[in-house]
Parts: sequence; structure tokens; C-alpha cells
Amino acid sequence: MLPIISEEIATKAFSEIFSDMPAWRKKMIHYLKEENPEINTSIIEAANKTDLDPKAVALGAYMTYLLIELAMKENEELMNFVE
Repeated sequence: MLPIISEEIATKAFSEIFSDMPAWRKKMIHYLKEENPEINTSIIEAANKTDLDPKAVALGAYMTYLLIELAMKENEELMNFVE
């Protein structure tokens, strides 16, 4: 099951992404090459096999990856919270 992406997470991610979108996209390419190369390869292949703008397709995929990753981290923190 995928984690719930809160408005706070989305706002944080969008702020980071859209402050310098081309630089952020390049950063994500390098990050995913290290973190999960199979997903990065899949994103690039999918982006290149569409009639849509490949950079826009990749941006959407990287943005989705980041949103899910941030939500999973938040869920882990909540589950491991000790008073």
C-alpha cells in the first residue's frame, strides 16, 4: 500500500522542485542512478518512448518518486515515535 501524501509533503516537494526545476531534475537523475538505478532506467526509457515531451514525462515520474519517498519517511517516523 502506498503512503498518504499530505499537503505538507506536497508543498515541501513542490517548493524544492519548482525553485529550479531543470537543476532539480538533473539532481534526481543522479540520485536515482545511485538509489535505484532500475527505476531511473525505466523512467528514462518511458520518457523516450512517448510522443510527449521526454523531460516533462521524466519530471512527473521523478516528482512522484520524491513524493512517495517523503511520505514513506514520514510514516516511518510516526510508526517509530516514542514518547
